[in-house]
Amino acid sequence: MATPERYYVPAASIWPIVGAVALFLIAAGAGATVGGLFGGNGPWLLLAGTVLILIMLTGWFRDVIRESMQGLYSAQMDRSFRQGMSWFIFSEVMFFGAFFGALFYARFIAVPWLGGASNNAMTAAVLWPDFVAQWPLTLTPGGVETTAMPAMGLPLLNTLILLTSSVTLHIAHTAIEKNQRERLKGFLLVTVLLGALFMFFQGEEYVHAYQEMNLRLDSGVYGNTFYLLTGFHGLHVTLGTIMLLVVWLRVMRGHFSPEHHFGFQASAWYWHFVDVVWLCLFVFVYIL
Repeated sequence: MATPERYYVPAASIWPIVGAVALFLIAAGAGATVGGLFGGNGPWLLLAGTVLILIMLTGWFRDVIRESMQGLYSAQMDRSFRQGMSWFIFSEVMFFGAFFGALFYARFIAVPWLGGASNNAMTAAVLWPDFVAQWPLTLTPGGVETTAMPAMGLPLLNTLILLTSSVTLHIAHTAIEKNQRERLKGFLLVTVLLGALFMFFQGEEYVHAYQEMNLRLDSGVYGNTFYLLTGFHGLHVTLGTIMLLVVWLRVMRGHFSPEHHFGFQASAWYWHFVDVVWLCLFVFVYIL
């Protein structure tokens, strides 16, 4: 009779609860900041949630790394990690799918209806006689006027940055499988720096949009969908960069081997997913 495979069951952890509280504070803080609620204390709630989630990530990463380095994980545990990461990325696909669905609804259904499509011709003529049903919607029925963000310039540059980062990360992944440690360190660090560069240029894009284009979060449905999609994607890039930075620090300390490197692989899966989402964003938000 075969010996049963050992399966490590970790002790109860406080980090899921801490993460849930952090996400609640981030959601409440963001909503309060936009809506001007809680006496103008929304930014403080948002900051508290951000700090708390960074504490959660640090503590949870530390515990998992410690358990891995102590040899507590088995092959079955490795399969569980892979399944968990796969389901997590699937949930992220559904997350962005909902936002893209909102974009498509606004663009192909709501805006044409406001312009008199289908059986709304008389309604549009009476309520919004000067409304032009086009996308991007730079002039809302309420009279809010803005400017569409062009695809050229910073968005195109950020696209090239993310595509390059996927290449450098793939080279680093190949290096870890061949145990080429110096090559791994170099290309993984370049990937982290490219992620940071993307976030910097996105910040520059937002400053330009607010100050010079009047493209704001409250600039009608176009501003809403623009910041909803690009903002959440930027949040995912931030998280992915942090994950890759942690992996790089582990590599510098001699962690991982050609046979055991799922921590690296999971971060690579996540980063490539973020890149694919950006390509969809670049096409449907900036170009079309």
